[in-house]
Amino acid sequence: MGALPSLFDDLSFSATILGKMQAQFIVSTSLLGGISIVYVCRIFHTAENDGAVFAWLVSSFHLSAHDGYSDHMNLQSKTTLLTAFLSLAMVTLIALGSLFFFRQFSLYTASEHIRSVAEVVRVSLTESMINNVIRDRQQFMRRLTDVPGLLMVRVVRGPEVDKQFGAGLAMEQAADEIERQVLANGVSDFRIAGETKTPVFRGTVAFVARLEGEPNCLSCHQVTDGTVLGAVTVELSLAAMQSKAITTIAVMVGVMAVFGVIFTLLFRWQLSRMVLTARGVQKVVAHARGGDFSGRLDYHGNDEIGQIASDLNSLMGHLQRDLGTINRDIARLLNYELQGNTNMITTTTEMVEVLLEVAQFKQSVEEDHSVQDVYMRIGRILMDQFWIQHFSIYEATPSTNHMRPVLVDGENLAECRWCLDRVLVRADACRAQRTGHIVHSFQDAYICPCFARERAGDNIGHLCIPIIHSGVVGNVVQIVIDQNHGHLYQVLLPFIQVFLRESASTVEAKRLLDTLRESSLRDPLTTLHNRRFLEEYVVTLDSATKRGKTQLAVLLMDLDHFKEVNDTWGHEAGDNVLKAFAKILHAQVVRSSDLVIRFGGEEFLVVLQGNDGAFGAAMAERIRLSVENLRIPTNGVILRRTVSIGVACFPDDGDSINDVIKRADLALYQAKEGGRNRVVVYQAEELHNAQTALVPVSAEE
Repeated sequence: MGALPSLFDDLSFSATILGKMQAQFIVSTSLLGGISIVYVCRIFHTAENDGAVFAWLVSSFHLSAHDGYSDHMNLQSKTTLLTAFLSLAMVTLIALGSLFFFRQFSLYTASEHIRSVAEVVRVSLTESMINNVIRDRQQFMRRLTDVPGLLMVRVVRGPEVDKQFGAGLAMEQAADEIERQVLANGVSDFRIAGETKTPVFRGTVAFVARLEGEPNCLSCHQVTDGTVLGAVTVELSLAAMQSKAITTIAVMVGVMAVFGVIFTLLFRWQLSRMVLTARGVQKVVAHARGGDFSGRLDYHGNDEIGQIASDLNSLMGHLQRDLGTINRDIARLLNYELQGNTNMITTTTEMVEVLLEVAQFKQSVEEDHSVQDVYMRIGRILMDQFWIQHFSIYEATPSTNHMRPVLVDGENLAECRWCLDRVLVRADACRAQRTGHIVHSFQDAYICPCFARERAGDNIGHLCIPIIHSGVVGNVVQIVIDQNHGHLYQVLLPFIQVFLRESASTVEAKRLLDTLRESSLRDPLTTLHNRRFLEEYVVTLDSATKRGKTQLAVLLMDLDHFKEVNDTWGHEAGDNVLKAFAKILHAQVVRSSDLVIRFGGEEFLVVLQGNDGAFGAAMAERIRLSVENLRIPTNGVILRRTVSIGVACFPDDGDSINDVIKRADLALYQAKEGGRNRVVVYQAEELHNAQTALVPVSAEE
C-alpha cells in the first residue's frame, strides 16, 4: 500500500491536455504570433506601409481589400512580411503539433495508469478477501483519495457477486450508465469527464473472472470463466498538468516567436542591401532610358552586389562618355545644336537615321544623269521627308548676275512663282544670294523685298537657304510655309541643310560638266554652236522631224573673200568680221527652236525647223542684205563684206538632214560660182548636171 502515493505522483505528471486546454493554447499561440507580426510590421511605420501590411494580410486569407494597397509594396516589404508570416505559421504549426501529439500520448499514458490503479485495487481487494479483512475496504478507498491528483476511486459490484454474497454497500452499486455498460459487456471505458473548469480524466475498468492466475477467482466465486465480477472507476485531476503544459507551450511559442522576429530582422537587414542596390539600378536605368547616363550606384562592398554596382557604374561611364562623344560628333556633322534636356539615345538614333538617309541620298544624286534630276530628287526629299509643298530651287550664275528657277513646287523648269521677277535678271536682288546667309521672315516679315507677298498672302512666310559652290552662291532653296510653322522648320533646318550640303558638290560638278559640255559644243569666238554640236544633235533632229512629219530649211553660208580680210588687215580684223556676222544671225534668227551653227572657218549653218524652202530662201535673202549693208570698223578702216548662201529643204531635197545639208552645200557652191553675194535654192528635179539644178535667187549687180 505504501507504493500507491508514488504511483499516483507519477500519474499526475503524465496527465493529458484536454480539449479546452487545446483551445486556450491555440488562442495564446495566435495572439503571441500576431503580436510578433505587429512588431515586425511597425518597422514600416508610415501610414502607407501600414495599409500595405493590412492589405497583404487580408489577401493572404482571401479577403477582398482595396486593390491599391499591394500595388505600393516594394520587394523589401513583401519579403519581410512573407518571412514574418512564415515564422508565425511555423510557430503555430509547431504549437498545434505539440498539442496534438502530447494529447495523444497523455491520453494513452493516463489510460495505462488508470489500468494500473485498477489492478492495484483489484489485487488489494483480493488480498483483503483472502485475509478476511474485506470489511475495511472503504477505509482503503478513502486513503487513496488523499493521493494528489486522484479525485475518486470507487469499486462497483457486479450482479453475480451480489447474487452470491448479497448486496454490498450502496456506494458499490453502479452509479451511471457508463458503469452499467462496463458491467454488462466487460469492456473498460476511458474518457474526459465533466464540464468543469478543472480537467478530469475518468476510467472505468472491468474485473473479469479468469481460470488462470493465482489466486483463482473461480475458487471463491461461483461463476463461469469471463464473468464480470465488478469494476473500478478512477478520476484523475489534470489541473497541475494543464498549468505546466500551458507554461511549457507558451515558453516554446515565445522562443519561436522571438526567433522568428530576430530571423526576420536579420533577413531584412541582409535583404536591404540587395533592395537598395535594386532601387539604385532601377533609378539609374530609368535615367538611362531617358537618355541620362550620369546616374551611379553608391555601393562599395566586395561581394556580388558590389560587383554589380561596379560593373553598372563602369557601363554607365562608358555610355556617357562614348555615346556622348558620338552624339556631339554627329550633331556637329549635321550642324545641329543639341538641347540640354534632350534624350541622348533618341536624339542619336534620329540623327543616325538622318545620316543613313543622307548617305543613300548622296549615292542616288551621284548616279543621277543630269543636274535637273538632282533638283527633282531634292524636291522629293523636301516634299516627302519634310512635308513641304511649296518651294523653289533657283540656279544662280554669278558671272552674268542672273538666276533662274529650275524647280517650283515640284514642277520642272516652271515659271518663277514665289519671288519677284527682278531676281531673275539681277541675282544680287535676292538677299540670300547676295549675303550667302540664311534668310527667313519668321521674325521680320519684310526682311526680303523680293518675296512675292501679294501672291503668297500675309500669313505665308519664307525660308531661303543659299548653297555655296566654290565660295559663291550657286543655288538658293526657297521654302514657303505658314508663318505659324516657322519655329518647327527652324528646328528641322539642320536636317534640311545636310541634304542640301551633301548634294551641293554633285550639283556643282554636274553644272560644271554641263558648262564644259556646252563650251565644247560652242564656238568660243562667236558663242554659236559648233559643228560637233550638229554632229551630236543631227540624229535627234532627224528623228523628231520625221516623227512630226514637218519641214525643215537648211541655210549654208560662206563669207565672200574672207581670206582677204585676214591677209590684208590681220586675224583680229577677221575675228571682228566673224563676230559681227554672228550678231546678224542672232538678230535675224530669233526663234529658240532654230539652230545657228558655225560650220567651219567662215562657213555658217542655219536650221529653220517647221519651214519650207520658200521661207528659207526669204530668210537667206534678209541675211544677205543685212551683211551687205554691214559696216565693220577695224583698225581705223571700215570693212564691208558679202555672203553667199545655199538653201535646201527637208524632205523635198533629201531623205535625211545630212542629205539636205549636202544639197545646201551644192547650192552654196553654185552661188559662189555664179558671182557670190547671192542666194541659191537647190532644185530637186533631176537634171543632167549641177549647173542646171541650181537656181539663183539674187546676184550681185
